[in-house]
Amino acid sequence: MAKVEVKQLLEAGVHFGHLTRKWNPNMAPYIYMERNGIHVINLYKTVAKLEESKEALKKIAASGRKILFVATKKQAKDIVAEKVANVNMPYITERWPGGMLTNFVTIRKAVKKMASIDRMKKDGTFNTLSKKERLQVDRLRAKLEKNLGSISDMTRLPGAIFIVDTMREHIAVKEAQKLNIPIFAMVDTNSDPRDVDYLIPSNDDASKSINIIMQEVTDAIAEGLSERKSEKQADKEGADDAKKAKKESKKLEPTPETVETKAPPVVAKTPKPEVNVEATKEAVAKETAADDLTKVEGIGPKAAEALVNAGIATYADLAKADPEKIKEILTEASSRMSHLDPTSWPKQAQMAADGKWEELKEWQDSVSGGVE
Repeated sequence: MAKVEVKQLLEAGVHFGHLTRKWNPNMAPYIYMERNGIHVINLYKTVAKLEESKEALKKIAASGRKILFVATKKQAKDIVAEKVANVNMPYITERWPGGMLTNFVTIRKAVKKMASIDRMKKDGTFNTLSKKERLQVDRLRAKLEKNLGSISDMTRLPGAIFIVDTMREHIAVKEAQKLNIPIFAMVDTNSDPRDVDYLIPSNDDASKSINIIMQEVTDAIAEGLSERKSEKQADKEGADDAKKAKKESKKLEPTPETVETKAPPVVAKTPKPEVNVEATKEAVAKETAADDLTKVEGIGPKAAEALVNAGIATYADLAKADPEKIKEILTEASSRMSHLDPTSWPKQAQMAADGKWEELKEWQDSVSGGVE
């Protein structure tokens, strides 16, 4: 994953902030100076935060979760639609539909309605309608396509949400916060960085600035998807090799006709080797490597890291953990995670530990962000 240079960001105008009178004081750590009444963003901090965000997005993409992109402002919508479509992720570039996340079940019904209209056109049912009814159905289909077409493949809540301009998309921010969905965002000097889990201090108004940040972000996601694909391929090849070896071993097994009735040879007993306790412990530690806790709805990369550091590294550990204790661990790790609600995490972890992935997915789809 190539690191972006400060010079590239400078040429794209990423450093230009808003007028000093419009600034948000919480952005002070990311502001380099003031010139001609305009704040200048510290691009060295932008690079650091961008790399941190790219690494987190790469992990989410590699885990198989979707990342929802939101950008409805004129100068960003076309860029976001083009870049995000290349990595097959959902995006909203028209009006944000209220309840898109908090009322996801209803949104999914609208998407299914769009799919049912498509089926009507394929099986010929559409042609049996009157001219007026066909016109009404076409209008409904066009409206749904415009607002929800890009999220038609999103069958569950996203693993993260990426926002261009948190001031404009404040409803999306509030919904993501309510459901504990990690928020990534381009944050300008007039926005509040406290609302965002992974911020990228940058100019969110200039198309060149948006373009370079989106390019870096989507490249990281593409790399994560590529890793996931190669892992799946390796697993498939490993399974094929195991099947082949099993077949070969069956061929080499002796049949009753080929077995000679001879007395077994006398083998001298050898002393049992001493058990290396440290080596055994190390082997056990490797076998109990940390699970991907982000597959539990409501756990983001930072929350997962805090749990692993506290000794809750596997689905089995999380299933036995007390929600109140989990809450203490998260709050102690970062005050920004104090709003997370871990009530359902042990229940989800138990399903994951038992390998009931389909049941877990159905449960997650039926509730709002892992909160019953």
